[in-house]
Amino acid sequence: MIKNKAIHQDILSAINKGEQLLAVLIDPEKMELEKLPSFADKINASRATHIFIGGSTVEAFKTDDLVQCLKGLTNLPIVIFPGDVSQLSSHADALLFLSLVSGRNPDYLIGKQIEAVSVLRTMQLEIIPTGYLLIENGKETAVERVTQTQPLPRNNIQHIVDTAIASQLLGMKCIYLEAGSSAIEPINSKIIQSVKKELTIPLIIGGGITSKKQLDNAYDAGADLVVIGTAFEENASFFEELNK
Repeated sequence: MIKNKAIHQDILSAINKGEQLLAVLIDPEKMELEKLPSFADKINASRATHIFIGGSTVEAFKTDDLVQCLKGLTNLPIVIFPGDVSQLSSHADALLFLSLVSGRNPDYLIGKQIEAVSVLRTMQLEIIPTGYLLIENGKETAVERVTQTQPLPRNNIQHIVDTAIASQLLGMKCIYLEAGSSAIEPINSKIIQSVKKELTIPLIIGGGITSKKQLDNAYDAGADLVVIGTAFEENASFFEELNK
């Protein structure tokens, strides 16, 4: 069920070297397959180090179709960032095995993960247990609606830190702080700094980053890997801005 942990180990190695990792998030519901080759060309020419695939709500088979098509267009690691069990794909390289530790809905803490096991037994995916924290960003997100959970208040930084550290103590291999797609407020530097100060596993930051300045702020605050999706969907020239 689980293959060699190459991608997680590569992330750790890159962090030890001081490298800044960047994942481009592609939502299968928003990406038309005929547009994928030109989009992949932009990714390949950019500073991106990973490609994440997923969305809050994705029609069955769309994820697998997208991943299969993408595998022939890039050599970058393709990592599933699933909103549901239906978004798994045996053609990807790895899976962020998410537990929504910021919420108290048992389906997204452990229920969906149990449901996924029967599917994962048939796949050779590298599985990366990841504590997923949804942080308040100024508006309701798709994650809130789908999971029926509330984000953590961004002004209660100690609670965010404690939730992240509890996840690490439970054995998570990464922590993902998520502001949500098209967030009004990305995860701020104070939150990133505070979590990073106590964390000893990779810290992933996503949601609401739409400028190079915001990206640099996230790195400067301690983000090991930053995920950007909507900004690339809405403005293809953003690739060029990041490459400057």
